[in-house]
Amino acid sequence: MKLPRLSMLLALLAACALSAPAWAAMPAQPTLKVTTLDGKPYDLAAQRGHWVIVNFWATWCGPCIKEIPGIAHFVATHPNVRAIGIAYEDTEPSDIRAFLAKHPVTYPIAQVTMDKPLKDFDEPLGLPTTWLIGPDGKVAKHFTGPITATDLAAAIGH
Repeated sequence: MKLPRLSMLLALLAACALSAPAWAAMPAQPTLKVTTLDGKPYDLAAQRGHWVIVNFWATWCGPCIKEIPGIAHFVATHPNVRAIGIAYEDTEPSDIRAFLAKHPVTYPIAQVTMDKPLKDFDEPLGLPTTWLIGPDGKVAKHFTGPITATDLAAAIGH
């Protein structure tokens, strides 16, 4: 006996839904509490009143390496902007520190491994990935791919 087409379609959709991972939507006002590579605690909530660039990157990512100086310069020239770099990779922290010695930044860096992603941030589909958090703590803009000072200024309204 053949199932009617609608029943077959519904059964197929139900099977796909059961096999697909359950992904919660990223909250509009995400939390972020991490320990930076220099051992200091970082809490996104403590940055309220400022724009915050949350930049996911990796030492092996060419576009990430290219955008890091631009982010650092933007933060240095905009007093109302902060940043945190999230090294999203399974590399030894000492290797990330060695990388940062060659490519210094003025903002904190934390490491997040792929097997322990951040609770309130969607996993990046590619690197670099950046979230711009507004002074109210809410996500103002999500960027996939490299960002520039022009992109940031446009998103902030400068």
